[in-house]
Parts: sequence; C-alpha cells; structure tokens
Amino acid sequence: MAERALKSIPAVRGEAPGVREPGVRELPPAADARDSSEHKKPPRFDRRRSLRWGLFALLPLALLIGGYLYVSGGQVMTTDDAYVDAEKVGISTDVSGIVKDVDVTDNDHVTAGQILYRLDPRQFQIALDNAKANLAQTALSIDAMKQDYKHMLSDASAQQAQVDLDQTNYARAEMLLHSGTTSQSVFDQAQYTLLNDKSKLESLRQQAATQLARLGGNPDAPTTQQPQYLQAEAQVEEAQRQLDHTVIKAPFAGTVTSVPSIAPGKYLAASTTAFYLVDNDHVWISANPKETELTYVRPGQHVFVTVDTYPDSVWGGTVESVSPAASQEFSLLPAQNTSGNWVKVVQRVPMRVRLDTSDKDNPPLRAGMSAIVDVDTGHARGFPRIFGW
Repeated sequence: MAERALKSIPAVRGEAPGVREPGVRELPPAADARDSSEHKKPPRFDRRRSLRWGLFALLPLALLIGGYLYVSGGQVMTTDDAYVDAEKVGISTDVSGIVKDVDVTDNDHVTAGQILYRLDPRQFQIALDNAKANLAQTALSIDAMKQDYKHMLSDASAQQAQVDLDQTNYARAEMLLHSGTTSQSVFDQAQYTLLNDKSKLESLRQQAATQLARLGGNPDAPTTQQPQYLQAEAQVEEAQRQLDHTVIKAPFAGTVTSVPSIAPGKYLAASTTAFYLVDNDHVWISANPKETELTYVRPGQHVFVTVDTYPDSVWGGTVESVSPAASQEFSLLPAQNTSGNWVKVVQRVPMRVRLDTSDKDNPPLRAGMSAIVDVDTGHARGFPRIFGW
C-alpha cells in the first residue's frame, strides 16, 4: 500500500532532465518563453525581396545601355575568313634540257636577278653557232644576187642593142623586097632574127625582175635590211635567247622553297616547274566576307589585321579592292539554282586588303597564314535600320 501511494505522487521539480516516470505528464512551456524565442528570429525574406526589387529597377537601365550600344555599334565589319597572300611563282624555263647545277638551297632568300640553276648549254651553243653561220651565208647570197642582178641588166642592155639592129635589118629587107631587089628568103631571115632577139630580151627582163623581187624591190638597199638577212638574224636571236634561258634567274626578291625537287642530271621538259619562289616582302590579305557584311565596305577604308600566329601584333592597312563577282561565279561547276529545289545561300565575295608592313618590329608574315580582318566602315547601325525606315 505504501509503495503504491508513493508512485502516485507527482514528480518534483528539479529532477534530472529527461527522466520521466511512467504515467507522469509534462507541463507545457511558459507563454513568455515562447514569445521571447519568436522575437529573436531574424527576418529571412527581407534581404531577398530587396535584391529582387533592385534587379527590377536595373532592368530598364540595362535595356537602355544595351540598346545604345547596339545602335551606336556595327561600324566595324569583322571576318575571320582571311589569309595572308603573297606573290609566288613556279620557277621554270621555256627550253628543255638537263640540269647542270643548282645554286640555291631550300628556304634561301634570293635577290632579283640572282642565278637559281643552270641547264646544260651545249646543244643550245651548237644551235647558236649554226644560226650565225647561216646568217653569214645569207649575207654572201644577198651580195651574189646583187651582182647577178647587175649582170642581168647588162645582158638586157646588150640584147636591146641587138634587137635595135635586127629591127633596122628587118626594115631594110622589107623595103628591098617591095622594090624587087632582094629575095623573099632574105626578108624571112631578117624577120626571124628580129623575133628571136626580142624573145631573148623579154626573157632577160623577166629574170632581172625576179632577181629584183628577191632583193626586196630595192637592189641598192644595205644587205642588213634585206628580208633574207633579217630572217637569218632572227634565227640567231632565237638561238641566243634559248641559250640565255639555260641560266635561270630570280624574277624578284624572295624565298625559294621545294628546291630538293630537282638535282644535277635531272631532265626538265620545257615549262616544268623546278621549285617555287615566294615574295614575303610584299604581302596582302585575301579575305572572303559574306555578301551581307559588305553593305558599307568601300575601297580605301581603314583596316586592322591580326594574324593567328601572332595574336599580340596588329597590322594596319586599307581595303584595296572588292571583287566584282562572288567566289562561286569562278568555280568549275557553278551551282544551278532552279525553281524546284532552290535554296538561298549567303555568298562569299573576295576582298583584297593592302597591308602596311613598314613597321619592322612586327614579326614576318608568310603566305597562307590565317588572319582576322576588321574594317572600319564608319557607318553605325542607327535607328533607321532598326525600325526599317
């Protein structure tokens, strides 16, 4: 009985926390304690609300700044479809022959007129000697023709005197025949002689005319002005030209490349490219911007060029020219757009930019390098373009 009574007595304050007798109900916390804890909680949503309203307030300002930048911008046309270009030529000659020696090595810098390689000149020297001998023989032939022409004129003059004598004998025989003092046979003989000598005179005159034509119609002209001599002289010049072309020289200053493709002893046919010469001292930019980017691009506008190889260097220049036709107009098989399958494609128009390479601090440019071209057109977008005015 006593133990049951003790168990029914409520727990005394001050007992160990967390220890609760079975069947004993805890009292709820005091109201003042709950109010104080709620008063100490910070306002979590005030900071987010202020940030949101601040962003909404900045949105019109951002739109105004973005619109201004868009309207005032657009005057620089930029294209990365651009490459460094330079004068380059395949070194060759118009005569065939065997390579005798090569005077340069790969990637050598050469000056204009410097010897690059030589062909064996023996066959061309023989041809030149033959042409010179033919020229001398032609001069002798012309002098002989002049002497023959003079001799023909002399023979024609002598024959003319014989014809005059025959004409006198013929007239005398005809008069005597009518008077009956001579026979018919004497008259016939005189007539035959006259006709025969006239025929010889005509033949001599034709031969003289033929010889005169061979002398160009002027027998007194100098030998060096006669057609035959000029022809033989031209053959000498052609043989000399071919001999000179066995020594191949640089047409301009630059750098040679692919030189190992030839060697002494190799046979080169006429017009065969031996190696290449590139003029890196005079370069330009070949760009291919879209047709829609060329609205305000004009020759003479200032250009800034950066090359991918040297991202920290900038070259100045000007727009030199814009092609009169798109690139596809020069393709081997131009696109045939029909009404059934036509698809509009933005075309590329070639543009050439002249570079200012006077600044020697800039690194060297090489043909084929990729570049980025910025053209200052001086024409911003403006409001008319936005609203379609």
